Amino acid sequence: MAFGPYLLLATLEGLVTAAVLALMALGLSLVFGVMRVVNVAHGEFYMLGAVLAWWVASFFGGHPALGFLAALVLSPIMVATIAFLAERLVLRRLNYEPEATIVATIGLLYIIQQLALTFYGPDARPVQAPFDMRIALPWFGYSGYKLAVIAASILLILVAWILLTRTRLGLIMRATQYDRETAQTFAIPIDRVHAGVFALGAGLAALAAVLIVPIQQAHYLMGHDPLLLSFIVVIIGGLGSLRGTVVAALLIGLSDGIISMFFSPTLAKMLATLLVALVLVFRPQGLFGVAAR
Repeated sequence: MAFGPYLLLATLEGLVTAAVLALMALGLSLVFGVMRVVNVAHGEFYMLGAVLAWWVASFFGGHPALGFLAALVLSPIMVATIAFLAERLVLRRLNYEPEATIVATIGLLYIIQQLALTFYGPDARPVQAPFDMRIALPWFGYSGYKLAVIAASILLILVAWILLTRTRLGLIMRATQYDRETAQTFAIPIDRVHAGVFALGAGLAALAAVLIVPIQQAHYLMGHDPLLLSFIVVIIGGLGSLRGTVVAALLIGLSDGIISMFFSPTLAKMLATLLVALVLVFRPQGLFGVAAR
């Protein structure tokens, strides 16, 4: 193929990566922004979402769409429930102290990972896509499911934007993020908000995993790279900024797809790390974040 088809293919693959990364980074950004908790276990919630998606889908016979849709609903709910219990039983008892919560979420990471290895095993296992369709493009056919992943991510991000900016729940979350002491003065239940945000962040990671698992098989170590990329997106985009998260995810996803196609995946990761360093030096609050006063 000539340069044009390669570029189109790399761009589409980069958009799929960006779509999934935006959902996962949005969950991490919400937890970090509202609770001031660095959730090192966020990648394991992503992995757990994929593993549970495989488990739920395995119960359904017939058309693969039945198992996939069941996984798309049940897996994020189960992961969010586990995250809610972890917040109640661990993080709340630590009073959300930064150093203590980092250590606690590292411990949670290894607990989830080892439980997945014990009960799921070391093998990578696929979840069949709900439909098998190829869309005819000028130079080649492309997976219709991958295009559906991009569309689903856009829809879910729009829902998250409406939730955060147009609902009372979003107002409570933003009030807690900006000034939790004042929010508590106005009888906002801070503890319940924290538990809900932690569960929501984990649920978004699980949603991202369910969308990607028909493309990348479920494996107990699959959370490492997405966690690193999510931190990169949050740092570049700006803490608590939905617009920044989307823009940074597009930037990282497209650069990863294009640079990996024409050069190497290692170079793509190196450039992403360099970009993080430049942002931290010249604009520590991120591209769309607000500087602390």
